[in-house]
Amino acid sequence: MEKEFTDLDIKKLNSNKGLLALLSKEPLNVERALRYLNYEKKLKKLQVELIKLQTWAIENNERIIILFEGRDAAGKGGAIRRITERINPRHMRIVALPKPSEDQTTQWYFQRYVEQFPKAGEIVFFDRSWYNRAIVEPVNDFCTKEEYEIFMNQVNDFEKMILQSGIFLVKIYMSISKKEQAKRFEDLQNDPLKQWKMTAVDKRAQELWDDYTEYKKAMFSKTNTEISSWKVIRANRKTEARVAAINHVLDKIPYQKDIKI
Repeated sequence: MEKEFTDLDIKKLNSNKGLLALLSKEPLNVERALRYLNYEKKLKKLQVELIKLQTWAIENNERIIILFEGRDAAGKGGAIRRITERINPRHMRIVALPKPSEDQTTQWYFQRYVEQFPKAGEIVFFDRSWYNRAIVEPVNDFCTKEEYEIFMNQVNDFEKMILQSGIFLVKIYMSISKKEQAKRFEDLQNDPLKQWKMTAVDKRAQELWDDYTEYKKAMFSKTNTEISSWKVIRANRKTEARVAAINHVLDKIPYQKDIKI
């Protein structure tokens, strides 16, 4: 049975944005185009709220950490971009730390992350965080079993200290299916503008899928605490995942919703 489209649907499709959404991908898919237009409208409203949140943080010298974890190619970077694209870049930072230097490997594990923490009035987004040691490092043998166990024994106390210092901490995990990850990896490899995103770790993600799952479950079991919980977002559909991520941030931070911007 064919879907019936309302007059409003047709009006949306006849706009410049509607025609662009309709013609941007082949084959033509009207329902997909409408979903995207509705997503864009919803995103704009949510981004206004994010500006209010940031304005509140700046005016009240609040410090906010929002960290994103998840499977490789789960859309962490895309979600962060949608959250940050309209807010003031002078009062926020995106942190995606590279492999630790030789000096950093001799320091307390959390030290290089603490050095990136927000100052008053700032929001810091971690595109992967100290939770590398909970999943990525043990799966790929980048840390010893002892280092992993020390991390797991320290991380809850570490986050308790963060919260007690007055910093807001939001933890988001982006989850995708194995089939969807394989599809996204193929898309990345076939796109010359995105091939750089594929790392050696990414290339092993499919064969190590079950190992990642095992360590993911252990991480949630240990670190999904009452004072510092995880938000798991099903991210097979990127647009829905981005909206869910923004809504969660807005729900977790008690910003002033009627603040003037």
